[in-house]
Parts: sequence; structure tokens; C-alpha cells
Amino acid sequence: MGGLSLQHPWAFAFGLLGNVISFMTYLAPLPTFYRIYKNKSTQGFQSVPYVVALFSAMLWIYYALLKSDECLLITINSAGCFIETIYIVVYLTYAPKQAKLFTAKILLLLNVGVFGLILLLTLLLSEGEKRVVMLGWFCVGFSVTVFVAPLSVIRLVVRTQSVEFMPFSLSLSLTLSAVVWFLYGLLIKDKYVALPNILGFAFGVIQMVLYAIYRNATSRPATKEVDVRVSDNHVVNITKHGAVELSTKYPVEPPQPAMKEGINHKATHAEQV
Repeated sequence: MGGLSLQHPWAFAFGLLGNVISFMTYLAPLPTFYRIYKNKSTQGFQSVPYVVALFSAMLWIYYALLKSDECLLITINSAGCFIETIYIVVYLTYAPKQAKLFTAKILLLLNVGVFGLILLLTLLLSEGEKRVVMLGWFCVGFSVTVFVAPLSVIRLVVRTQSVEFMPFSLSLSLTLSAVVWFLYGLLIKDKYVALPNILGFAFGVIQMVLYAIYRNATSRPATKEVDVRVSDNHVVNITKHGAVELSTKYPVEPPQPAMKEGINHKATHAEQV
């Protein structure tokens, strides 16, 4: 058991610390799902991050089982599978029909289709150490795509000059997790664990630097809204991107029938006076 061997006390220490930090990161969305449960609505939240996290945990469990000496990887990713499954079940319970269908499709495509394909490829096209190497590179490739995901958040922070969408605690925990798992992979000489966490650390540092730069900056909304009052009960909401949203505070009254020409002329004359 390489990860738990007394010959690798530092590896065990970093692996144990990585389990604690990663477990806390898995629990970070709890307030979101409590709000979903309380309001009996997903409120526009997306299920993709949780489906992806479940797939990642499944992939690393398979890798750890093939290596047969990565107990600490099995423990944290087993916990991750359990927690992410609960999140997805809660999401499916309260999501609207369209979101449920989309989530079911993503689950079937990624967690059944892609994972099943990787399982078949590694079992049929390789054996022994070659199988571990093949699966290891699959894990590295997928982990890199996951770590690249924060690019959209980083771009949003720069554009809006606001860190509203990038909580410092989450950025810090992801950075610490990347550092700890990199050191763990380095100490047990597992490049497939160490390599992707270099990228994770780099993106984590970038996020924290941006937080330091923009935490006190005046935010610049990504979508500027202008309310144009048409009548007392009727407001046209115009966004900066050109989309027009019509909202009514009260039911819109039906148009009044056209007045006769003579009466209309008198009314107009009276208004001018």
C-alpha cells in the first residue's frame, strides 16, 4: 500500500490532508442545495458541474483500483461519488422537466457512455502496467479540461471588475487541494496525480490574484439595464446587449376604441391649449 506505507509518512500525511480539504470542497455546494430544497426549485442552477464531478470521482476510483495501492484516492473519491449523487438526486427532484431531461442525457452520455467506453478500451486494448498507463493519461486529460473550466469565471471577473462570482474561500480551497495532491503524487512518484494539479495550482493562484486586485473595485455590471417607463403600469426593460424584456407590474389594459375624428380633434386642441 504505497499511499499508506510507513516508508512514505509524508505521502500519507499529504494524502490525508488532501482528503480533508477535498471533502470540504465537496461540501461547499450544500447551501445551494439547501436553498433548492427549501424553495422546492432549482432556481436556474445548472447540473453539469455535479455530473462532471461524479464522473471525475468514478474515473479516479477506477484508476486507484487498478493501481491497487492508492487507498487515499479511493476514500476521497468514494465520498465524492456519494455526495455528488445526493446533489444530482436533489436536483432531479426539484428541477423543471427540461432540466431533468438534459441532466438525464448528460448522465447517460458521460457517466454511462464515456465511462463505459474508457472501461472497455482499457480492458480490451491493454493489460497490466500498460492498462494503468492508459487509464492514467485518460485521468490527466479529463482533469486538465476540468481545471481549464475556471477560465470563463476569470474572464467574467476581468470584464465586470467584480469578484461576486468567484468566492475567495472556494478559490483558496481549490488551490490548497491542488498543492497537497501535487505533493502527494510527487512523493509516491505518480505523475498522473501530480501533473494535472500543477495546472490547478496555476489557475488557483490567478484567481486569488484577481480577487486581491478587484475585491474593493467598483463593479461594472456585465449587463446594464435601463428601465423606460411607458405608462404607470408598463415598463420596458432594455439591456445593454440589445435584448428587450417587457414586464408589466399590473395587467395591461386593452387599447381604448378609437374616438371619432371630430372629438379626437377637439381633445387634441384642448391639450395644446
